[in-house]
Amino acid sequence: MTTTASRRMAGGAAMLALFIATIDATTALAQTTTKIDAPKIDAADTAWMITATALVLMMTLPGLALFYSGMVRKKHVLATMAQSLGAAALVTVLWAVVGYSLAFHGDGAVLGTLGRAFLSGIGIDSISPLAKTIPESLFMLYQMTFAIITVALVGGSVADRMRFSAFMWFSALWLLVVYVPLAHWVWGGGFLGAAGVLDFAGGLVVHLNAGIAGLVACLVLGSRRGYGSENLAPYDLSMAVIGTGLLWVGWFGFNGGSALSAGPRAVMAITSTHLAASAGALTWIALEWLARGKPSVLGMISGAVAGLGTITPASGYVMPMHGIIIGVVAGAVCYFACTWLKQKLRYDDSLDVFGVHGIGGLTGTLLAGVFATAAVSAAPDTPGISGLLEGNPHQLVLQLYGIGVTLLWSGVATFVLLKVIQFFLPLRVTNDQEQQGLDITQHGESIHT
Repeated sequence: MTTTASRRMAGGAAMLALFIATIDATTALAQTTTKIDAPKIDAADTAWMITATALVLMMTLPGLALFYSGMVRKKHVLATMAQSLGAAALVTVLWAVVGYSLAFHGDGAVLGTLGRAFLSGIGIDSISPLAKTIPESLFMLYQMTFAIITVALVGGSVADRMRFSAFMWFSALWLLVVYVPLAHWVWGGGFLGAAGVLDFAGGLVVHLNAGIAGLVACLVLGSRRGYGSENLAPYDLSMAVIGTGLLWVGWFGFNGGSALSAGPRAVMAITSTHLAASAGALTWIALEWLARGKPSVLGMISGAVAGLGTITPASGYVMPMHGIIIGVVAGAVCYFACTWLKQKLRYDDSLDVFGVHGIGGLTGTLLAGVFATAAVSAAPDTPGISGLLEGNPHQLVLQLYGIGVTLLWSGVATFVLLKVIQFFLPLRVTNDQEQQGLDITQHGESIHT
């Protein structure tokens, strides 16, 4: 009896020990799984995104400032640069105060919340659910650079004639009323992104948005004095070439950084971006060579920027060789938009923002629905996205839907904002001020020694 009882007690103790060990192992496994799945700041991703943020800011200052000012007349150079500088400073403050919160905090279908207004709640180790391996402060800063360049792009359509005060009021209101909602709809958890519309780095949010706004703005302001009858040739194309180079390099951060991590997808996006820019430049000058007998430097840089803008929405969804195809299409389509279409419709878009960025963004958004490849966009926890060529025609329909919403929203809202501003102060300078030059009349300065 004693021996039997002892054996039973020993067996019970062994079963209890096994049960406790099983519980401990299960708990340890659950803790390990939680640690793996929980968002964690990654040093490599953070380092890359700091670099990408600097590259995108460089696209506006000094990239776009040089690109734009090199293509206006000498008396408007400083005023054109001032638009880029003014937009950068103004958008930075407004983005930190309220823009980021409304665009990227909260998952409402139409708009975010004020939970991150004045950057409240963002600590040193805060992580956004939209970028789980980098600090939220860095994600906020990266998205800020996109807002800056989008607002600055619009200024190219109204160069040479818009009052600086009117431009600053327009920039502030347009950022909050037009850009912020659209960024939320596509990237911040809004209805376009939820529907499946593809825009990897800004075909809709940046380029088509800025292009349509620029077209509306130049129509509301009217043509420049002497447009079509006087020589409005660029002052210094060498400045524009340098600006193009800075834009080209900065675009690696623009598209590659939109992967939000230092991984293969970022590399694929950068590769397709570079190929598209090169193909766009070659296509534009080839068409110009045939039409005019000479390839111009202006055409070369315009083709490169057209290729860069057009590949932007597709860059994270396509294979690198698709970048060449998209670049060729971009060079051809944007060339005809800036020549034949512009002459046909007789609108004075000073620096061809609509013809290059608007048409490029529209074309690239469509082509993303054609060439999207599941192998590029697939992630460990999500399937890849296929386009028309991989048997998914519905994606092309979604892209058209996104284009339609962007055209309607940006066009109507921009028109209303300009008319509201015009009610309180003049949008454009007087004829005498335009003839004298915006450098002197708007800023009291000149590049003359």
